[in-house]
Amino acid sequence: MNVLLKKVAIEDKQVLRNLLELYQYDFSEFDKGDVNSHGLYGYRYLDHYWTEPGRHPFFITADDSLAGFVLVSDFCYMCESGEARSISEFFVMKKYRRMGVGETAARAVFEMFPGKWEVVQHPENIPSMEFWEKVISEITRGQYRKLEAETEDWTGQALIFSNKSIR
Repeated sequence: MNVLLKKVAIEDKQVLRNLLELYQYDFSEFDKGDVNSHGLYGYRYLDHYWTEPGRHPFFITADDSLAGFVLVSDFCYMCESGEARSISEFFVMKKYRRMGVGETAARAVFEMFPGKWEVVQHPENIPSMEFWEKVISEITRGQYRKLEAETEDWTGQALIFSNKSIR
């Protein structure tokens, strides 16, 4: 399967908004989020990806089909902002999970941006925690730190590493 990252153009913002709804629906199992009166979750930071430096939206494609997205930013909870990048949101549609799509996309985004990284996961999202620990452990040969991170909504796990150790 050919997995690629494609920068989301402003003209495709609505497509990303639609995928964010699927992502937030999946994530509501963990954060107990609800839809608004219009039946939507909404994503308050979407416009920021085209108005603020340090934010980068990407579609994940698998054999030329949309398979998900990854949102990268320089906003961090554990590292000083600007010093590191973070995976703000990461979503692979269920059809493409457990096929290597997520791992390939994660490796590609880490290789795209050299330097320090943090990846924070919700404590109830066990599949996410297992995925990120496996991927980051493999690409860094175990050279990462696991810390408790407090976000504005919950306390979870943060994995901190430098992609200089990516093979």
